[in-house]
Amino acid sequence: MKQSILSFEPFHIVRHLLKWTVITIPVALITGSLVALFLWLLDEVTHLQWQHAWLLFLLPVAGIGIHFLYKLWGKNAEAGNNLIVDEIHEPGAGVPARMAPLVLITTLVTHLFGGSAGREGTAVQMGGSMANLLGKWFRLSKEDIRIILMTGIAAGFGAVFGTPLTGAIFALEVLAIGRIKYDALIPCLMASVFGHIVCSAWGIAHTPYHIAGFTTTVPRPYDFLPADVFLLAKVILAGIAFGLVGYLFVWLSHTIKDQSKRLIPAHQWLIPVAGGCLIILLTVVLGTRDYLGLGVLSKEPGGVSITNAFHAQGVTHWSWWWKLLFTAITLGTGFKGGEVTPLFFIGAALGNTIATLTGAPVDLFAGLGFIAVFAGATNTPLACVLMGVELFGTDHVLYYAIACFTAYYFSGHAGIYTSQRIAVSKSWYRNKS
Repeated sequence: MKQSILSFEPFHIVRHLLKWTVITIPVALITGSLVALFLWLLDEVTHLQWQHAWLLFLLPVAGIGIHFLYKLWGKNAEAGNNLIVDEIHEPGAGVPARMAPLVLITTLVTHLFGGSAGREGTAVQMGGSMANLLGKWFRLSKEDIRIILMTGIAAGFGAVFGTPLTGAIFALEVLAIGRIKYDALIPCLMASVFGHIVCSAWGIAHTPYHIAGFTTTVPRPYDFLPADVFLLAKVILAGIAFGLVGYLFVWLSHTIKDQSKRLIPAHQWLIPVAGGCLIILLTVVLGTRDYLGLGVLSKEPGGVSITNAFHAQGVTHWSWWWKLLFTAITLGTGFKGGEVTPLFFIGAALGNTIATLTGAPVDLFAGLGFIAVFAGATNTPLACVLMGVELFGTDHVLYYAIACFTAYYFSGHAGIYTSQRIAVSKSWYRNKS
C-alpha cells in the first residue's frame, strides 16, 4: 500500500505514544496511590481482626451495613468488575467515581470482621472508576474511553500484586476468552508499570515467594530425561485438577449468589446475615480462623496460609476446599473484595496436597497451583504464566505454561467475571459447529 511521506507511519506511532503517556501517567499516579492506601489499611484491619477475635461475631451486622450502603449510594457500582468489563465492550453510562470509595470501605469492612475475600477486585474497581473519571475530564472519545478503562484495570492489578507485566496482559486477556486485542498494549503496559512504581514509592512491600529445593534437569531444547517425563505427567494431571477446582469455585460462588436471591427475594439484607452466620458456624466447627480474611499470612506461625503452603506439612489435605467454601459464601452473599488472592490460597494449598500425595516437589506444585487455579477461574492463562515468572522466577517457566494452559482448558467457559465474553471457544467441536 502506497503512502506519502506526510503519512509516514512512525510519526503516527510517536504521536499515539505521546498521547497515551500523557493520559496514562495520571491514571497510574492516582490508582497506584489509592492501591497503596488500600494495602496499608488492609494490613491494619487484618491485624485488628487477629487481635480482636470477637469482631467475627459482628460479621452479619457488617453485611447489613454493606448491603444498605450499596442500596442507597451504589446504584450500578454494585456490578463491580463486571461493570468495567461491560463498559469496555460497549461504552455507555460509564463507571461511576463513587465506585472507588464504596469498594474501598466495604472491602475493609469485610476483612475487619473476618470475611474471606481478596483484594484485586478493589484495586481494579478503583483503577477503573478513576480512569473513567479522567476520561470524562479529558473528553475522550468512546474508543479512547475503552482504552483508558483498560489502563485502569492494568494499573490496579499491577500495583496490588507488584506484577506489572501480568497486570498489562491481564487487562487485555480478561475481556474475552480466546482473543486479545493489542490496540491497548502499550497504554496498559505503561499504566501497570507506573502504577506499580507509584505504589512501591509509598513504601508498600509485596510478599515474596520462592520456589527452592528443586533444580530442573530440562535443558534447552527440552530433551526430557526419564525423571522429567514423570514430573511432566504429574504437572499435567495437577493442571487438570487446578482447572476443575477453578471451575468448582466459579460454579459454587455463582450458585450461592443466585440461590440466595431466589430463596430470600423479599428482604435481601438477610442474605449477608445468613452468609455471615455460616462463616461463624464453619469457623467454630473447624476450630480454626485460618480461612478468614486474605490468607496470605496467618496469625500463628504454623497456621494455614499461602506462604506456608510452599512448605511440606504447611497445610492439610482439605485446606483448599475450606478456603474455597469460605470465600464462595463470603462473596456469594454480598460481601466485598476480590477473588484472586483466595484463588492463590486455594491453588497453593491444592498444589501442596497433590505434591504430598504424588511425591512431587511441594514448593513447585504450590507455585503451580497458585497461578493455575487463577488461570482457570479467570480464563487468563498467558497473564498467569507471566505472573509465575514475576513471582517465582524463570527456572520453571515450562511447567508454569503447562499447568496454566491445562487448567485453562479444563475450567470450562465460565469465569469469575460474568461479563467476560467468549470470542473463541475452548472446544474444537463447538468452534466447528
